[in-house]
Order: sequence, then structure tokens, then C-alpha cells
Amino acid sequence: MKKLFLLVAGIFLFAGISAQKFEHVAPTPPMGWNSWNKYACNVSETLIMGMADAMVSSGMKDAGYQYIVIDDCWQVARDENGEIVVDKDRFPHGMKFLADYIHSKGLKFGIYSCAGKFTCQGRPGGLGHEYQDARTYARWGVDYLKYDWCNTSTQDAKSSYTNMRDALYTAGRPIVFSICEWGSHKPWEWAGDVGNLWRTTGDISDSWNSMIHIFSLQKDLARYAGPERWNDPDMLEVGNGGMTNEEYKTHFSLWCMLAAPLMAGNDLGNMAPEINSILTNKEIIAIDQDTLGRQGVCFRDNGDYQIWIKPLAGDDKAICLLNQGDEKKTVLVDFDLLAKSKNSRWGFYPDKKLSLNDFKIRDLWEHKDVTLKDPSTYIELDPHTVKVYRLIKK
Repeated sequence: MKKLFLLVAGIFLFAGISAQKFEHVAPTPPMGWNSWNKYACNVSETLIMGMADAMVSSGMKDAGYQYIVIDDCWQVARDENGEIVVDKDRFPHGMKFLADYIHSKGLKFGIYSCAGKFTCQGRPGGLGHEYQDARTYARWGVDYLKYDWCNTSTQDAKSSYTNMRDALYTAGRPIVFSICEWGSHKPWEWAGDVGNLWRTTGDISDSWNSMIHIFSLQKDLARYAGPERWNDPDMLEVGNGGMTNEEYKTHFSLWCMLAAPLMAGNDLGNMAPEINSILTNKEIIAIDQDTLGRQGVCFRDNGDYQIWIKPLAGDDKAICLLNQGDEKKTVLVDFDLLAKSKNSRWGFYPDKKLSLNDFKIRDLWEHKDVTLKDPSTYIELDPHTVKVYRLIKK
């Protein structure tokens, strides 16, 4: 009887490997910090431990950030058994030690690898070692894996990432799986059953033009996102110096409207107060982390001026007014029309049962309620700025 039970259990596990991923690891978009945007290959044990300390002391942990993720360049070789070798000069105590330290702070530990033979920086990748590496990551205590797409030659993206998903599942430790193949193979069409988030574009850089271009490419992807499965327009550049603080507010607001993963990439230990206040704005973060899990959609596109709406739990909705142009704009906003607007994943329709009287209006950057004399009101938007409101159902 015992042998029969083990055989049936083994068949069940084998059947599930090709059809499952870890559930309940990303019910809302992951929030954390990644080393790449600020430090590139200049990573070390001391740096990562310092970022974990700063995530706690800066208030970011309290704001919802969880993951400390080491990007490329932590690995240097494979040993005679094929095991991945950590750079002992930079990480003298190894990854298990680092994971334990991060966990002791109440945070989670993330790591990077690549689906190709080599990573983007020429370090050993995961190709041919997926199951071996997954066991190693599980043994170290990894909670998040970013998996890149460099040096992949003729590989099929879906098959390669599915193979790594199955390896993680077999290793048995719940790990958030971040697919980073740059949107090259339309992962939004297949990655929902493979990973928890997938890059939709190439890499972001710390400039207004890069950020707003990446944002523009998200417009038609809302229907693919939801709990455990998120479109990823790449990591945040907030605080790295290439944009103004107002542009960083816009960057952060737009990512939250998209229900995007919020992976900071700045020096957490040396943040200006203005940057800290952007990254820890709990009212804006609540838009991103809303349990309904809907990505925002464009309600009106007048070129440089756009209105985005994001449905929220409890019949609330977030409204984002965006001026992506280089000139100041004064726009007439009909809040009653916005209050009445309901949206499916494919468009809007008027809900005649609703009106502005059913909602309270909250300005999420000014942190104050708004009282309107008239449902249609003029609002000024400086260049490259946003206004973000929450319509709260009474």
C-alpha cells in the first residue's frame, strides 16, 4: 500500500510540474530594490547588507517594500560538479549568509540569472543547469529570481522560461519568478502561466524620454495583468539623478497606475528627503497594491495630455492626469464623467447609476480631500507632471 501511495504521489507531482507555478507569492505587484540601475556590476556583500539596513531605516519596509535583489555579477564560474560559484572576494560569506541576514530584517532575498549560456555581463548563465540552480537557490533561501535573456541564440523563450519554472517548482521553495526577456516574444500572451511578472520592453534609462516611451508602450496590455501575473515596464529610476523630482513623481505615479512591480534602484542609504517622500507615498502605493489587481487604462488621449483610470477594489477608482508635453497646460476636467465611467478590460462605458455625488475626491500627492464647486473644473498641469486622484466610493 505504501509503495502504491508513493507511486500515485509521484505521478501527481510529475503531472503538476508542467502545469503549475507557485501561487500566492505575488497577489499584488512585487515591491523591493534591485542593484542594477545604480550599481551595475559593482555589487558586494557589504553593499547589499547596507541596502537591507537602509530599506528598514528609511521607512521603505513600512511602506511595503520587501525584496532586496542582487542583479548580475555575483557569480564567477561553475565548479567541477556544475555548481554555480559565488564571487568570494565580493561575497566572502556566501549567499546563504546574505539571505539569512536579509531575512533577519523581515525582508526577502532575490537573485539574478539568465536563460542563456552566459548572463548579460558574461557570467555563467542557467542554460543546462536549471534544476541544479533551482535547488541551489532554494537551499540558499532565495525568494525572488530575475531571469534574463542574453546569449540565448536559437532558444524558444516560452520553453526556456517554462523549463526554469518547472525547476523552481521541483525544488519546492516558493520563489517569485521574474521573466526578463524584454518583451521580444510577447510574453504577455503566454507568461501568465509561467512567471509572476514579465518585462514588456527593453531596459529603462534614467531620463524622461526613456521613461515616458516605455510608459507609452503599456497602453494596450491591461487585459493581460492581474493577481500573480503582472506586466513589468522595468525597474524604477527614482532618485538616480537623471530626472527632476517632479518627473520622478510622474514616473512613480505612472508605474502605480500600471499596477507595475515597484523595484527601486537608487542608493537607499543616501536619499534626499524629497526622493524618500516619493518612494514612500503610501496613498500612491495603495493604487499600485490594490487587491483588485487591475492595470490602469487610457481614458482619453489628447496627445501630450492624457487621462488614465485604474479601477480599484470597493468600486473606488484612481484618476491620473498626465501632461507629457514641454508646455504648461490648463485642462478642463469633468469629474462627473470620470465618476460615471466604468471600464471592462477593453474600454469604457457610462454607468448611469453613478455620479460624482457617490464619491469623495482625494488628491494623493497633496494628501488632502478636494471639494469642487463645479463637477467640471480647470486644472493646471506643469510640463512633465501629473495629478493623481482617488475617487472613494461613499
